[in-house]
Parts: sequence; C-alpha cells; structure tokens
Amino acid sequence: MADDEWGGIAVGVRELVERFYERLWNAWDDDAVEGILAEDFKFRGSLGQQTVGREGWRAYRDHVRTAAPDFSNELVELVVDGDRAAARLRYIGTHRGLLLGLAGTGRAFAYDGAAFFHAQGGQLVQAWVLGDLADLWRQLTESQ
Repeated sequence: MADDEWGGIAVGVRELVERFYERLWNAWDDDAVEGILAEDFKFRGSLGQQTVGREGWRAYRDHVRTAAPDFSNELVELVVDGDRAAARLRYIGTHRGLLLGLAGTGRAFAYDGAAFFHAQGGQLVQAWVLGDLADLWRQLTESQ
C-alpha cells in the first residue's frame, strides 16, 4: 500500500488501525474521523450491525457510547500484511443503556473480539469486527 500523509508523517495500515482505536474509539475524537476513515467506509461492528460511510459508523459508535459511556478497546495484538491487518481485541465498559436488547444493568463487562481491516489511499476502507457476544450476554444477564 502506498502510504499517505498524516501531519507530515507517512501512515500505513498499522498506524491507521492504532489510531482507529486510540482516537476514534478510546478518545471519542470525532474530529479525527475524516482523516482515518474513507468516505464510503464499510463497517461490521462487534455487535453485528453493518454500516456504510462515516455517518453510519458514527451512528454505531454513538449507540455503543450510549450503552456504555466508558467503553474502550484494548488492542491486544495486531498483524499486518500489506494493506490489510488483523487485530485481537478486548472490549471493556459498564452497561448503562440499551445493549443487546437489555436495559442498563450497571454491570462492568469485558469481552474478546477480532477485527479485520483493509486500507487504501491512506485511509481505512473496510473493517469487519467480531465480538464474543455469548460471553457479553452472560456477563449482563447471569446472577452474580
């Protein structure tokens, strides 16, 4: 992949994925969206919803943020091959609003997932994310 510029520094898929989690998710930095995501960004989130475009991604992000205002992603492992990357992740948050059809429980959760990315022209063009929803469901519904 030909690297593009981000503030004068050449950026590849590794840096884009790292910024995707650091800036767009963990810092909720809406100003960074245009620099990281392609206009027609295709996204499948860990909760199973699919979106197209930056606004579609923002709607998904906002749904997650409403459900878990402290939601964050831990990038456990990242493997890069050319313009593609695969990540192993840990999702962490507190259930405060509607999530998986469940009203907020106040329970803390942490579940694992994986994501697959494709970059072109210095931006992410696609992300396909899986989450262990059975484990998340168990954490939100089982008696403690």
